[in-house]
Amino acid sequence: MPEAVQEQLRDERDCEGLLDCMLGLRSLDRGVFRLLAESSEPLTVDRIAKFIGKERTTAYRSVKRLEEAGVAVQDQESCPKGGYHHVYRVSDPDDIADELQRMLNRWYAETGQLIQEFRDTYGEEPSPEEGR
Repeated sequence: MPEAVQEQLRDERDCEGLLDCMLGLRSLDRGVFRLLAESSEPLTVDRIAKFIGKERTTAYRSVKRLEEAGVAVQDQESCPKGGYHHVYRVSDPDDIADELQRMLNRWYAETGQLIQEFRDTYGEEPSPEEGR
C-alpha cells in the first residue's frame, strides 16, 4: 500500500525510489533495473536469475513488469548455432525521466483540480442572513 504523501516527504528518498512510487514497481524490480542499468551488455533472463539468486520465472516476471512500465526493453539476438534468444536492457534514461516528468505534471494538474473541487465543496458559504 502506498505511503501517505506526508510520510514520503518526511522520509529520505532516492532516485530509484521513483520507480517504486510512480510506477508501482517492487523492490525486486528495482534490483533487476539496477542490474540491467549497470550491465555493459543486455542480459538474458537466465543471467538475470543467476545474478539475483532467484528462479527463472521470478526473474522473467520482474523483467516483464519493468518492460510494461517502460523502463526496460526486450531485444532479440541471434545465437551462434542458429535460432535466437531475448535479451533485456534499460530503456533510455532520458526517455524514462521524461515520462516520469509527464506523469508528475499530470498528477499535479489533476490534484490541483481536486483541491479546487474540495475548496468549492467545503469552503465557507455565506450564511442565509449574509445572502440578503
